[in-house]
Amino acid sequence: MKVILLEDVQGSGKKGDLVNVSDGYAKNFLLKRGLAQEANAKNMAERKAAEDAKARRAQKEVDAANKTADDIGGKTVKITAKAGQGGKLFGTVTAKEIADEVKKQLGVEVDRRRITLESDIKAVGSYEVEIKLHTGISAKLYAVVVEDT
Repeated sequence: MKVILLEDVQGSGKKGDLVNVSDGYAKNFLLKRGLAQEANAKNMAERKAAEDAKARRAQKEVDAANKTADDIGGKTVKITAKAGQGGKLFGTVTAKEIADEVKKQLGVEVDRRRITLESDIKAVGSYEVEIKLHTGISAKLYAVVVEDT
């Protein structure tokens, strides 16, 4: 009997899989406990519609990440920080500060956890910052740190 698994079942498959199991196992265990549903035409159509919706959602996320990468790629963000003698900063410029400045100056909201810095920003100067927007999609921008006057 063919069934669609509603949950992960050890030895049978993962959630959403279409598996062929014995009639007794399907009726007495999987269907009775709500771990699977029979693979009839209606349930197969629902499964296909759910997969299509998931694929559309994933494509929308990729498109949004590409648009964001185009919007911020190669741009420059100016960050002011208090500095001492020789341009050495009091503290460091963090990913949160960079994310705030990107939102303020470029109008694009970026999660601070997705910002990758080559090294800590501890001095005045220009730094390359990579922002990972999605799997395989990233944008590079420049953070120019200037002394607060």
